[in-house]
Formats: sequence, C-alpha cells, structure tokens
Amino acid sequence: MSKVTLIKPLTSRVELPLYESKVPAGFPSPATEYLGDTLDLNDYLINNKTATFFAKVEGDSMIGAGIFEGDLIVIDRSINPSHNSIVVAVIDDEFTVKRLHMKDGIELRPENPAYQPIKVCGEIEMRIWGVVTSIVRKL
Repeated sequence: MSKVTLIKPLTSRVELPLYESKVPAGFPSPATEYLGDTLDLNDYLINNKTATFFAKVEGDSMIGAGIFEGDLIVIDRSINPSHNSIVVAVIDDEFTVKRLHMKDGIELRPENPAYQPIKVCGEIEMRIWGVVTSIVRKL
C-alpha cells in the first residue's frame, strides 16, 4: 500500500532559466543554445496555491501509474475528484494514494497487481483528501 506524508508547499519564488528549444529524446540534433524565459516550478505545478500540498510517497502500490516510492506528488484539494482520478484518500485516519473508481460502487484501486482494490463499504471510513495533479521525482 502506498502511503503519503504531507509537506507544505513553497511560499518563495525560485525562477530558473528555461530553454526555448525542446530536448529530443530520440536521435540527437544540433543544440540551439538559446536561453528563453524563466520558469518558476510553483507556477508550473500549482494552479491553486491555497489548496495545494506536496506529499512524499511511501510504498509501491502505484508504480503502474508512474508513481514510485520517494516521489513527491502535488495534491490540489480544490479539484473535485472524478472517476479514474488519482487521489489522496484518508482511510481509517491514514493517508493513501490510489486511483478512484466510481462505477458500480466506489473503489480505491492500486496500480500494482500485487495489491487488491479497497472497496468502500459500510465498515470502511474513507474520504477523498485531494486530487493528484503532478509528480516530482529526482533521478
């Protein structure tokens, strides 16, 4: 099961240089050393600053969605969750990250076949805490 630990978002701005040319992931091409505008990752990753949080992922239940242990996920609490959203949910007072399935009942589905879906029924107390909008990973 993947758990999350909440981290407060940055309040200061850090503008980094942004190259206007794209970097090919296929065959190399001649470099165009043109430095364009700047990029602030807060502006790039966060739509609603007052409702956005970061969380560190623990566990491997979401590897099929490209979310790995140690990744930071960006969570927006102002977005209404919908079917197939990746969400941070609170189940019995613990945070977890899963895919929300809302057809024929409500389930929180892992993205790793080693784990079973969590069916939300009468005995399980669950609430959606926020919707995952981005992943930040160090290489």
